[in-house]
Amino acid sequence: MRAGRNIGRLALLLLLTALLAAGCGSRKEAEMQNGRKVLHIFQFKVEIAEALEGLQKEFEQEHPDIKLEIQTVGGGSDYGATLRSKFASGEEPDIFNIGGYREVEMWEEYLEDLSDQPWVKDVKELAKEPMTKDGKLYGQPMNLEGYGFIYNKELFREAGITERPVTLSGLREAAEKLEAAGIIPFSNGYQESFVLGNHNINAAFAYQQDPAAFIQQLNEGSAKFAANPVVQQWSDLLELTLEYSNPNPLTTDYNTQVTLFASGQAAMMQQGNWTQGQIDGINPNLDLGILPMPIDDTAEDNDVLFVGVPNNWVINKNSPVKEEAKTFLNWLVSSETGRRYITEEFQFIPAFDSIEGTEEDLGALGIEVLKYTDAGQALTWNWFRFPNGMSGEFASSIQAYIGGKITKPEMYEQFQQNWDNLSVE
Repeated sequence: MRAGRNIGRLALLLLLTALLAAGCGSRKEAEMQNGRKVLHIFQFKVEIAEALEGLQKEFEQEHPDIKLEIQTVGGGSDYGATLRSKFASGEEPDIFNIGGYREVEMWEEYLEDLSDQPWVKDVKELAKEPMTKDGKLYGQPMNLEGYGFIYNKELFREAGITERPVTLSGLREAAEKLEAAGIIPFSNGYQESFVLGNHNINAAFAYQQDPAAFIQQLNEGSAKFAANPVVQQWSDLLELTLEYSNPNPLTTDYNTQVTLFASGQAAMMQQGNWTQGQIDGINPNLDLGILPMPIDDTAEDNDVLFVGVPNNWVINKNSPVKEEAKTFLNWLVSSETGRRYITEEFQFIPAFDSIEGTEEDLGALGIEVLKYTDAGQALTWNWFRFPNGMSGEFASSIQAYIGGKITKPEMYEQFQQNWDNLSVE
């Protein structure tokens, strides 16, 4: 079984390598349009596509010798597959988006080293890690995002909760008070794979003393899920959310989860600052905050949020206009215009120390994530380090456990089998 999977992965890797090699170097000269060099940008964030049109106009006014061609693919479309197709067809972009860790390894042959760029010294340390390999930085972080338990402060006050719960026992006490007041404690959208297989299970990794070392030990076979105490503590948190859950969490999707919370029917939900706009669209007057996702009763260790970089800008090192690409990325984070777009138009939490955002721009949730990050109370996102396909396997196993189809030991056993089968030897 394992050998068969590895052969299949090897064939896929060889195919990808061949496709990338086929496109390498096919555009050796800069494309010109009306005397201007054309910079092709291929990006993932559909929510900023419209704002990027305005940014494009302002950049071109300040740089009349450069023309931007921006293409956005996302929002249900397979960005990764389209990106690979572009390289295979010889239409490789000059700037594109990737995540960190494993994606750096996948694309390293095509990534320009950006370590010498003037903006590097300004990047928040947490945002550098996913795109750093062998001491070199290969990407500019697009933004920061953070998550925990978003909570309705007014409902907490109604239930008589006077202190933010930052321990597992404190969270249970808060849930008990909310339930006694007739308020659903947790709105759980456990139909969604990313809620469980990325964000929820991440607690079992982020709280490890060294998440990267734990993942390496799993890859080597020297660590086991069932024997790890942090994994056991993570499951205690999961069970607490289920004990005080909305009805039918396994059939509750993302939109239903957010609506249940934003309409005041539930007091907490596991989500991040990216939900601010949707919440405001339902009820802009909610008094919001974010709680940590504690796994034990050690307050100082649990008062953290999970913060990471959802995407990075990278430069194709084979591009004939890579110097113009560097000019654009530097302008984006150093110019007054670029910084304004990051915070006011994109409404991004900036990944740079010198870029500040107001609550009006970032929302209450974004400001709280930024405060946690700057205070050093942020733990990492680790699903970018998982073997390919493992997030979906995590979600399926957890959903089976929630649905009563398997026991907790069987869930851990599935975790282990799937990780062993999918991990790279």
